[in-house]
Amino acid sequence: MKRMTKLVAAGFAAAAIFLGTNVANAQSTPKSALRFGIGIEGLAPTGNLHDRSNFGLGGTARLQYGVSDAVALTLTSGYYNFFGREVPTTGVNYTNLGVVPIKAGLKAFVSQNIYLGAEVGAGIEVTSTKQTKLIASPGIGWANQSWDIGARYENFSGQSYNYGTVGLRIAYGFGL
Repeated sequence: MKRMTKLVAAGFAAAAIFLGTNVANAQSTPKSALRFGIGIEGLAPTGNLHDRSNFGLGGTARLQYGVSDAVALTLTSGYYNFFGREVPTTGVNYTNLGVVPIKAGLKAFVSQNIYLGAEVGAGIEVTSTKQTKLIASPGIGWANQSWDIGARYENFSGQSYNYGTVGLRIAYGFGL
């Protein structure tokens, strides 16, 4: 939990530093404009989740609002599926784990088309237990008027079972 808190604090601190400087000449969301993007996600489970899954896929939709020429607010949701695996030494077959993420965040453009991001929200597990996890996610990416490619780490914590994932999102976006 302390590690996640430090990661989130570092992400917000980096975003705050870059918010104070106006180094962004171009970004994918002009001030006061709305954009919508649809993305596909490749997910590499870490921590406890890696014991039950080697790979995940997801699909997400993101609404983005330009607050200034260098900052955008985001709202992201979708579905992640972590494919269960068999543990060869024990013969245990894990079932797939589905998660519905609902996250709010911030994108701070630090140079032309390059951004730092931070998101927080809830991850609703689609299992018989229906647990909800806190999600904290720092990231970095590249975006232009049509495409957004980003990498991030997501930490899921709660109910005494914490895990993470490293994700790569490729999305196509357009103005509304």
